[in-house]
Amino acid sequence: MPRTRKNDLLVSQGHLRTFLQQLDSYDLLDKSDTDNFERLKESPSTFSVAASTDPAARRNEKIKRYQAEKELKKKVELLESRLSHSDDDEIARDLYLQQVRLAKHESFQILESISQELHILSLAPAPDEIDASRPTSDLRDRDRASNGYSDKLDGPRHSSAGLSGPLLDPKGRPMRPFTLLDKRQQLQQGVFRPSHNLPTMSIDEYLEEERRRGGIIEGGGPQSGMPPEPDEDNYEKTDAATMKARAWDEFVEENPKGAGNTLNRG
Repeated sequence: MPRTRKNDLLVSQGHLRTFLQQLDSYDLLDKSDTDNFERLKESPSTFSVAASTDPAARRNEKIKRYQAEKELKKKVELLESRLSHSDDDEIARDLYLQQVRLAKHESFQILESISQELHILSLAPAPDEIDASRPTSDLRDRDRASNGYSDKLDGPRHSSAGLSGPLLDPKGRPMRPFTLLDKRQQLQQGVFRPSHNLPTMSIDEYLEEERRRGGIIEGGGPQSGMPPEPDEDNYEKTDAATMKARAWDEFVEENPKGAGNTLNRG
């Protein structure tokens, strides 16, 4: 399998190098692309778009190339949209050039990934080493088979297969399939979780639920003592307020202050 994968990677690498060679023959590679292409031809197994070994410089180079690729994609989309409403040859020519630049940019990225994967495959053990390790594993499998051990999973059984019988035999071996539940699953689900309980809803959701249940009393405060501003466009409400004020004035005139105090009269 690694050998087949390595052959596929080498074929893809050859196609991309041919594509870049054609771009170079048409002078479509700028200075940085030419430098990358030369380093690719010198060492295809360790090629990287970032020539520096400094981690910070490599990171800045990758960010720079990512931003450049993003701008190229925006230009291609814009030119494709303009070309769909026009037959201008200049727009078509600019679109083709931007597509070539984008393909060139992606080619260098793919070549770097291929080089990294080839390096990983080169560290894999040779087929001879794998074959040499098989006799030991075969002997171990035969020993397990002689002891009645099998790593095959049992298929689902129905109630007629004896699921109601004992779980273990006298020697402690399982007689029917079973599943470990509760504590083990709880521990597994609690891995990488904080020791405290996490909130199940936001503050706004909690306040909305409390308001729905009637647990929040709205109003009060300094604003509650201020009378609402009258609506001048609501004539019925204005007339009702006017009539109420007139009735209160008439009541005050008919009942002056202290008229009901008869206790202190001589």
